[in-house]
Amino acid sequence: MAATPEELLGLAEPAPLSPSLFLDLPPMTHGDSQNDLALEYISRVLTEEDIVDKFFYQYPDHPKLLQAEQSFAEILANTSPTADQESFADSTSILMPSQGNNTDVMVSGCQVQDPALLNCTGTVEPNSMVFPSESSTNMNMLSSMSMAFFNGMEDANRFLPADDVMMDGRGRKKRSDMDGEMEAGLGRSSKQIVVVLHSALEEEEEEEEEATALEMLDRLILNGYEASPSEMQEVVRVTWEDKEDKAARQSISRRGRCAARHTVVTDLETLLTRCAEAVASSDVCGASKLLERIKCHSSPRGDARQRLAHYFAQGLEARLAGTGSRLYRSLMGKRTSAVELIRAYHLHTAASCSIKVGLLFSTNTIYKAVAWRRKLHIVHYGISTGFQWPDLLGLLANREGGPPEVRITGINSPQPGPCPAALMEEAGHRLNNYASQFGVPFKFRAIASKLEDVRAEDLHIDPDEVLVVSSLYEFRTLMDESLTSDMLSPRDMVLNTISKMRPSVFVSSVVNGPYSAAFFMTRFRHALYYFSALFDMMETTVPWVAKRLLVERDIFARSAINRIACEGTDRVERPQNYKEWQTRNQRAGLRQLPLDPDIVLILKDEVKNRYHKHFMICEDHRWLLQGWKGRVLYAHSTWELSW
Repeated sequence: MAATPEELLGLAEPAPLSPSLFLDLPPMTHGDSQNDLALEYISRVLTEEDIVDKFFYQYPDHPKLLQAEQSFAEILANTSPTADQESFADSTSILMPSQGNNTDVMVSGCQVQDPALLNCTGTVEPNSMVFPSESSTNMNMLSSMSMAFFNGMEDANRFLPADDVMMDGRGRKKRSDMDGEMEAGLGRSSKQIVVVLHSALEEEEEEEEEATALEMLDRLILNGYEASPSEMQEVVRVTWEDKEDKAARQSISRRGRCAARHTVVTDLETLLTRCAEAVASSDVCGASKLLERIKCHSSPRGDARQRLAHYFAQGLEARLAGTGSRLYRSLMGKRTSAVELIRAYHLHTAASCSIKVGLLFSTNTIYKAVAWRRKLHIVHYGISTGFQWPDLLGLLANREGGPPEVRITGINSPQPGPCPAALMEEAGHRLNNYASQFGVPFKFRAIASKLEDVRAEDLHIDPDEVLVVSSLYEFRTLMDESLTSDMLSPRDMVLNTISKMRPSVFVSSVVNGPYSAAFFMTRFRHALYYFSALFDMMETTVPWVAKRLLVERDIFARSAINRIACEGTDRVERPQNYKEWQTRNQRAGLRQLPLDPDIVLILKDEVKNRYHKHFMICEDHRWLLQGWKGRVLYAHSTWELSW
């Protein structure tokens, strides 16, 4: 708790008075770290000039203060004036404040050591020595004390060292020349100005960043979610086309070097697996040695396998030390600007067709489901920024017969802070603006709750509406087991709720990640297989190291570290195989619908014409599968109630 003015000036208890009119502040307390000391010191420096002013305002006639001032005034007044003192007094002009006037007490031609008395221009702060002007007694006392104080300073200078260095009241060296005092005063008085300017600059930068992010998001949405800006698409396209030509022109020696590099990569995968086995068996010594070897051959800016090994080693090291949850929370707590997030989205959609295909699959399915109906209700699990819906609003606006009434209910886990639904509310306002531009009647409702806690009764379902439930890769974060044996798992609870809604269609897009097994080694091998494909995809399709680092560090690495280093409720990434999702959906009373051949044809043409040839898209028993070099990464399907 901050000290009171009485405590600062020693007036709270009867104690010997300090020999100075402006008593020292209490000594700083030592914090637990150097940062605590620095923060406390900065706080002291920024506030020490205001403490005395506040005291004079609140206690101008305090008896003990007047007694202390009077004793010093008598001591100084006993000194007989000299010629030097007279010249000093002549060169000193004192303009006392009058009633209703804010004129400063000007001091020139003298050296005043107390920082609370002078500002950067050698001017006494207006509130530093101002007593109530209606009291003539106090004014006369102030005048006599001030004159006595300045007259006595010349005699005091005779006892000071002759050089230009002297000691202050705390035993620290101080420059005695006027230039040094002026510079020190300038630094003290400008601290608050610097803080204010710094805060203003930060606010201005945040406003500019927000405006840039909104502009980028608007351009992204209104352009139909193009994969990337035109220049990014062109460079990526050239990179794709030149891959085979460059490989064909390589020399034999170059091929030999590549083969040697491939051997090192294989060793990295082997080292990661051996290290994971050592961590699983609590072999601290063996795991530490393997981690050192992995770190020597891995880098966030190396090739695909080296970058993968770098982040996997971080997860293994955190798991070995038992700090996995702390590491993941620190990664999630790092602030990433909205501009960087949108740029990462641009790059991710340029490198991977997963988001684009998921959006097109959902949009076209819903557009066909609403047909000629006049009301549409979309329940979106994990709506986040709502970036997928303006495209659908644009299609509905141009529908023959006019657009239907659209109602979107967004469900997201509550965000930390005083406004748990702030992100969804912003998305709702943005979507409402787009709907107004397109001329589509629109309503939005945000529900900040755990996905499994939402019930069908909470959604105000209208029988006249076409009800659509949508989830774009969101169910991967649901727990796959219950806390007690007599309860359903959160995944089964959500699917049962969807069945009770009786939707016209349930659009499901899932991450095909068979690495949510309970056993760590099984989960680790599946994760290594899955993320190897993602890092290889980025290596092949994105030529920029810095831009690639943004996606890999802020998206892939966080997910991988959570799956490797965390357990229990802290492990939030729990994707399943699409066939396991099929079994769960059927158990919840849902029936899988056949894929629409027109939609499948559109998506296949999109992937073939706009993305790298190693991307695959195919059908498997009413599932639309996406992958990279034969590895299935994502799956899409549509469902309805089975009875």
